[in-house]
Amino acid sequence: MVPLLLVLLLILVLVGAGFALKLLWWIAIAVLVLWLLGFVARPKGGSGRWYRW
Repeated sequence: MVPLLLVLLLILVLVGAGFALKLLWWIAIAVLVLWLLGFVARPKGGSGRWYRW
């Protein structure tokens, strides 16, 4: 649960800073898309975690 919150916090920080630097905003979008794709592409067996945190 903690890593999930850390990723969401990172996305929020990057989006917040992105108003000053548009590059960070695009990085935040890419991180969010990869994070969401991880839930879609999770393995069929096991605990369902696609990351190793």
